[in-house]
Amino acid sequence: MLNSEQTELDLPTTHSEPESVFSTGTEDAAGVALCPPSRGAEQTEAVKKELQHLSREERRRRRRATAKYRTAHATRERIRVEAFNMAFAELRKLLPTLPPDKKLSKIEILRLAICYISYLNHVLDV
Repeated sequence: MLNSEQTELDLPTTHSEPESVFSTGTEDAAGVALCPPSRGAEQTEAVKKELQHLSREERRRRRRATAKYRTAHATRERIRVEAFNMAFAELRKLLPTLPPDKKLSKIEILRLAICYISYLNHVLDV
């Protein structure tokens, strides 16, 4: 992610992939160009100038429109949802139900957990 001090080259509106504008095909594993770009330096400068006049929000929108960004976001979201579901599964194991293998929705798990905690508090108070 970029902080407010950093800038990132974004795509012109006619391109959907950053590689179509800046890639030379000779890059290392980190995507850093090993050779100067095959396109003219004036074209690269023109793209930079075009991007500089865009607002921060527009540059962010263009960066988020790239396939690379969408793929990374989808991966992060998948990991988050998986962790969320694992937490519900762990909570479900701690709750008594009949039958024990009954499939519960997330809201049912939360409501049952609230009731069970209330019951345990009541047992401790008596």
